[in-house]
Amino acid sequence: MPKITKRVVDALAKPEKRAWLWDSEIKGFGIALRPTGTHSYAFNYRDKHGRLTNITIGKVGSMTPDEARKAADKLRRDVMDGRSPLAEKRAAKQALTVGDLLDKYLKSSGKKGFLSKAPSTQYVDRGRIERHLRPLLGKHILEALTPADVERAHAKIVAGKTAVDKPSGKKRGRILAKGGEGTARMAVRLLRAILSWGKMSGVLPAGVSPDLVASTNIGQDGKRGVILDDHDAYSRLWRVLDKLTDPSALGDDDKLLRTEVADAIRVIVLTGARKGEIIGLRWRHVDLKAGRLALPLDEHKTGRKTGEERVIGLPAMAQAIIARQPAGDPDDLVFRPARGGDRMDLTRPWSIVRKAAELPAGIGLHGLRHSLASHMAMDGAQAAEIMTTLGHRDITTSQKYVHWARDKRQALAERAAAGIVAAISGKEEPGNVVNIADARS
Repeated sequence: MPKITKRVVDALAKPEKRAWLWDSEIKGFGIALRPTGTHSYAFNYRDKHGRLTNITIGKVGSMTPDEARKAADKLRRDVMDGRSPLAEKRAAKQALTVGDLLDKYLKSSGKKGFLSKAPSTQYVDRGRIERHLRPLLGKHILEALTPADVERAHAKIVAGKTAVDKPSGKKRGRILAKGGEGTARMAVRLLRAILSWGKMSGVLPAGVSPDLVASTNIGQDGKRGVILDDHDAYSRLWRVLDKLTDPSALGDDDKLLRTEVADAIRVIVLTGARKGEIIGLRWRHVDLKAGRLALPLDEHKTGRKTGEERVIGLPAMAQAIIARQPAGDPDDLVFRPARGGDRMDLTRPWSIVRKAAELPAGIGLHGLRHSLASHMAMDGAQAAEIMTTLGHRDITTSQKYVHWARDKRQALAERAAAGIVAAISGKEEPGNVVNIADARS
């Protein structure tokens, strides 16, 4: 019995009938030799009932002798600890994997089920599942999943390991999936929601808890308090949108935007609608005579929970923008995507627009929604009015803007009065005090 080494493996021949070549150092470790020439590393042991059991480690050629030796030594130690490697291997094949759970979730309906979500939410969630969660965690056995596994997956998404940019199969269409911190956080949060659904529906194994995701370190979202807080910012934004859609006005470093893309951004600015509500807007949702958009309860984010349609009021300018889009059938998208695309992509165009308009680095398209709500609150709108305009499910979400506006007004009042307070306290230089009579003139 020789020690199984690369030299020994390279010299293997085809036997006339099945035979074994045993290793001289690790008892039970050997190579199953076959007349076909397809040989396999294996480990033989006796289970707790004394039965001789064989477990295949891998094919010769698919792994090195040293790799097979390490695997055999681990199996030997497992047997010495009273475990049964073959039984565990069979159990693992029958065990529920993360991929199995994802499959069940994608077919689920009822409370918190995938099919009970709005189509726009299904579209986004399916992308996070198929582009990020399944490739990274799909083969993991649920009962063996650890916070470290989830953190590693999170890190890979942040680093762009699962990013995709390839043809979709449709004419000029592409499949785009980006990485980054925000994408990674949303993917992990979706996994936790799926685990919670699995627990609620009885699909999740008893030993698995959604808390294993809650304990992972995925960082924090950027502050959503970044808004367009002055009229000049809106003016710059509008000028940039006009410029980037006019070929004759472009500079050497500017990129031309499709008019439909710029118009979609304009409507989001004017209405505070969610990005998905606008890029998914269809002509059957539009009522220009009434000056509104009406999204059925099963076609917007909170509809399944509120049981109500989402009505978005259209200012006159927004009505004009929608009216100038090419007319289509009731099910056609109002803001048409580039040829071959399923939906318009606003992420890259917004990045270009934001930089060109010199807007705050932390503001995204959703920040335009926060901006409208914040200005409404500053102008005295109540929580119920903000709730109606933005389509919040819970009035407490809208109430936050009212509280913010009160704090903001207080800060503005303090700043406005600072000079007067300083003068009254005698700390202001006489030459810096503004004469009220002079100011009136």
